[in-house]
Amino acid sequence: MADAFDVVVIGGGPTGENVAARTAGGGLSTAIVEVERFGGECSFWACIPSKALLRPPEVLWLARHSPGAREAVKGQLDASKVLAHRDQMVQGYDDSSQAEWARGAKLEVVRGHGRLTGPRAVRVTLPDGGTRELTARRAVVLATGSGPRLPDIPGLREAKPWTNREGTAARHVPRRLVVLGGGAVAVELSQAWRELGAQEVTLVQRGEHILGRLEPFARELLEKALRESGITVRTGTQVTRVHRPEGRGEVTVTLSTGETLRADELLVAMGREARTNDLGVETVGLTPGKPVEVDDQLRANGVKDGWLYACGDVNGRNLLTHMGKYQARLAGDHILGKQVEAWADAKATPQVLFTHPQVASVGLTEAEARERGLPVRTVRVGLDSVAGTALLGEGLNGAVQLVVDERRRILLGATFVGPGVGELLHAATIAVAGEVPLDRLWHAVPAFPTVSEVWLRLLESYGL
Repeated sequence: MADAFDVVVIGGGPTGENVAARTAGGGLSTAIVEVERFGGECSFWACIPSKALLRPPEVLWLARHSPGAREAVKGQLDASKVLAHRDQMVQGYDDSSQAEWARGAKLEVVRGHGRLTGPRAVRVTLPDGGTRELTARRAVVLATGSGPRLPDIPGLREAKPWTNREGTAARHVPRRLVVLGGGAVAVELSQAWRELGAQEVTLVQRGEHILGRLEPFARELLEKALRESGITVRTGTQVTRVHRPEGRGEVTVTLSTGETLRADELLVAMGREARTNDLGVETVGLTPGKPVEVDDQLRANGVKDGWLYACGDVNGRNLLTHMGKYQARLAGDHILGKQVEAWADAKATPQVLFTHPQVASVGLTEAEARERGLPVRTVRVGLDSVAGTALLGEGLNGAVQLVVDERRRILLGATFVGPGVGELLHAATIAVAGEVPLDRLWHAVPAFPTVSEVWLRLLESYGL
């Protein structure tokens, strides 16, 4: 006989944990199924370990800009200590504490591979090879996330490249590293391993720019910083072949220019794919290997009676951990019978690149706003226009840009580049999501002498 619950969640990462905790907290019996580790990609192979690798280099970078501290800094980073701290932050890749949290949240924890077998039905293949049948009286939620995409480049798979998993979990610093891609994973891990001691790091991006979705000024400033740190950035360049005998030892990367690169490790960061290939979605009329398209209540399109939900990377709407958690909270509320609508993942998404300098953005870029036919004006000032930046250290700078809807006089987007600007972002997120009028923002007084005073410079430049 099947075990019956009100809600069954497949996927125990941050998204699945949030929706399950929401429904259980609302009084619904909830089972959560995870095949690998509770806590998911973010906790063990993405957000947490990558930031653990990036933070020590950032601290050292800031110290070297600070008189007095600069003179006290001797030598280089101790990579072994950084990697040990990374291991501590991921709890030695042990998820027992997170599974215990789930039980404390009144969830039925099920370890195994969950697959849909039909409407409201989930079969779990258990670690011992047995199976457990689950049924959901109210909803099944897919929260299986995404995996790295390996493009069809001759020799690439056989070369056994790093993905984000090996790139955050590596036990040694490669002497030479080639990185394929130009997005967040590529730039963050390029800088992390360069600062941890890699002698040569080459980033190869097929497009004309890295971070193509950012404002042009932001990607230009970050690319300049990457080059200054000793990273070779190759844009507008395709990889045509990869060669690595028996998948180990030196790897050779052939470029569309005919040049070859040689490295000790190759990291591929060229996008993500929804994990739906082995999920049983075909049993309810959906296509394996494709994201599960959803409506603004996070219900799967085309599934009768609205019992199937999909949150996070698996639905392809917005591949960021915090937006998956946002969707999860809304899906949980909808399952509990509340009226909800997901819209922040379309027009008020915050994101931080934890490079140095940091890049933080929220909402629409100027190009995106103009594509929507909105009446746009941009305002940009240097981050060194306020005393707070100079107090952080000598020679630190950056820039901030606002995208303003001129008709409504509200913010559509904001982008920050500079030291620690990720901590400035939430104020902009509130302004964008809350559609706060600029005339009211003028009365939000930043404390002196903080970097947040840049808001005054922006509003003054706008004309207030």
